[in-house]
Amino acid sequence: MSLQDKLDAFKADFKAGKAPYFAPPEIHPIMERATAELIASGQAARAVKAGDLAPTFRLKDQDGNEVSSVDLLNQGPLVVTFYRGVWCPYCNLELQALNEALPELQRHGARVVAISPQSAVNSRKSVRVNGLNFPVLNDAHNETAITFGLRFALPDYLVDLYKALKSDLPAFNGDPSWTLPMPARYVIGTDGVVAYSEVNPDYTHRPDPSEMIPVLDKLAQRA
Repeated sequence: MSLQDKLDAFKADFKAGKAPYFAPPEIHPIMERATAELIASGQAARAVKAGDLAPTFRLKDQDGNEVSSVDLLNQGPLVVTFYRGVWCPYCNLELQALNEALPELQRHGARVVAISPQSAVNSRKSVRVNGLNFPVLNDAHNETAITFGLRFALPDYLVDLYKALKSDLPAFNGDPSWTLPMPARYVIGTDGVVAYSEVNPDYTHRPDPSEMIPVLDKLAQRA
């Protein structure tokens, strides 16, 4: 089953109000309105894309170790995924799919990192509950997401819904702003140029990890 098939199956259960979330039906039009408005804003088209020079970053992983994109790129191509947080089931399904694909990605010389605005303790939870074998980096205040053109502010009506659902993003992220990164995945070549990009303002849609294998093959041939 592809990653999108798994996401679609989860979405159907979520909208049907099934366990474990038992989502009330009135929340779905509000969430869908916010997604539609983010799509209509055109922000995804303005984000970093294939052919652009990737912004560099130096962030700490879930255990407080400093991770540099420059250092990683000296070892080979880099796969970067922007991750909303362990509270997001769609994001967790994506990380699980990347973890399953990790041995194949590593055989193609790639390193993998996830970047999230969540606090380190929540990143440790992400690693633990998803059984990850790659790091989750803490992007305080979504500052790296800004450089990639991915950070957006939640509209007021969605903030009100999150508050009603007891989803306190400022506490979760250690950041008073109600901001998130759009889900995005990049393959960056050792020259620092983005070889593959997928930015989707609809968080229920994610590319399958298998899409990156041909890109990594081309990078290897070029090297």
